Amino acid sequence: MHLNPYGEGAVRLALSLATDPPPADDALVARCHAFDLVIDRPVTVHDRPATAEFLAEWLGVIDATSPAERAERLNGLLRFASAYPRLTDHADSGWHLHYRDLDQPLAAQLRTLISVGTALHLAGRGIHRLGRCAADGCTTPYADFSRTGRQAYCSSACGNRSAVRRHRARQNA
Repeated sequence: MHLNPYGEGAVRLALSLATDPPPADDALVARCHAFDLVIDRPVTVHDRPATAEFLAEWLGVIDATSPAERAERLNGLLRFASAYPRLTDHADSGWHLHYRDLDQPLAAQLRTLISVGTALHLAGRGIHRLGRCAADGCTTPYADFSRTGRQAYCSSACGNRSAVRRHRARQNA
């Protein structure tokens, strides 16, 4: 069975690239490979800066203050990212769907993959499933993949620190 590459993995890749930007082109390629992204074309000097520019826009989806604003911002990204869905076996890895035109440079592939993946994540799990860490002093973005849909922290470390702070504040009150 071939899993849909436009789901959770795409959002996790976006978070990885946004929170720890690759310092060089080969690092971008390595990160993409770590998330099982097949790269069909040579990476150009434009791919990393274009990806960084897109991720800044994508973070705007996370920072939206209402569901309607989040949808509007994501629809703006999808408008420039998507093509009609097509079946492909481009990497001899099994037939699967692509929502992008053929032969796009890496930055355009990432724009499409992340935009469509984010849309599927929000439509399938809930429009509220993106956010910024609620811990004091932390603004790291997160995507909520939890069963309950109540994630508020980027990591268990931030959640634990916040719990300790709340506990100490109650003790001192």
